[in-house]
Amino acid sequence: MATGSDLEPAVRDDWYVVGALTELDRGCWTTRLLGQNVVVEAGAEGAPPNVRDASGRGLPVRELYGCVWTSLGAPRGEPPPIPEADEPDRRHVVCGAVSVRASGLRLVENFLDMAHFPFVHTDILGAEPHTEVAQYTSEIRRDVDEVWATNCTFFQPQAAVSATGGLLTRYEYRVAAPYVTMLYKTCPNAANRWDVICLFVQPLDPGRSRAHPVMFLIDEASRDADLLAFQQMIFLQDRIILENQRPVLLPLEPRAEIPTRADSSSVAYRRWLKEKGVRYGTTARIATSAA
Repeated sequence: MATGSDLEPAVRDDWYVVGALTELDRGCWTTRLLGQNVVVEAGAEGAPPNVRDASGRGLPVRELYGCVWTSLGAPRGEPPPIPEADEPDRRHVVCGAVSVRASGLRLVENFLDMAHFPFVHTDILGAEPHTEVAQYTSEIRRDVDEVWATNCTFFQPQAAVSATGGLLTRYEYRVAAPYVTMLYKTCPNAANRWDVICLFVQPLDPGRSRAHPVMFLIDEASRDADLLAFQQMIFLQDRIILENQRPVLLPLEPRAEIPTRADSSSVAYRRWLKEKGVRYGTTARIATSAA
């Protein structure tokens, strides 16, 4: 089991979601982060929650985007900025959490993958014969230290709850931290704006994780329950694929898995992780919990 002192800095000193702010109504809960038990406890009225590791050491905490964030190390900055979260006309939907028996890095990579839409999310995010992934641009943006995929398009029979028919959806993907990714996609209700879907991944152990999806949408009509159900349906479909991928951990070695043109964003993501020295959740560090 890794401890905070032997985790690589790129992982140890990052921010992670460990639950929704609404969970603080329970008062206290224990969860896991990077192979360690973490206790989250509601603070006194008006005070932030208390987060501590198994030794009782207090951990840094932030309340942001409807979630509780913490770190096992000493973060050099704040959780990634999402400007759309501050736009007053957006629906903010915290979609709960889904546990997955897979590396958290696999979850991020799957989030970037458009090729599986017609086969996993059939008649929703994709359908035959529209299976081709059009060429798009992937890059590591050195000025902000993020991975971006732009100029992405894909035909979708039902791109969102509010969509009334199929449309050619435009996407932009952003990986702001190894376990934090966001999708900016065509908004059916505002042609000049994006809907934003975030995936905050909590690595429990190298081969187990929890996904915390959060959405910032332009949608005045749909019920919260319908928006939540739609997103959870999509992710539960993904979970079946994720839990059957082998190896469970993410390989970073060249040619360990053969990419295609559609995997451009994955290639950039893996190269970025390797440059940052990320090992946790990869085949470079095998853990018994990954089996």
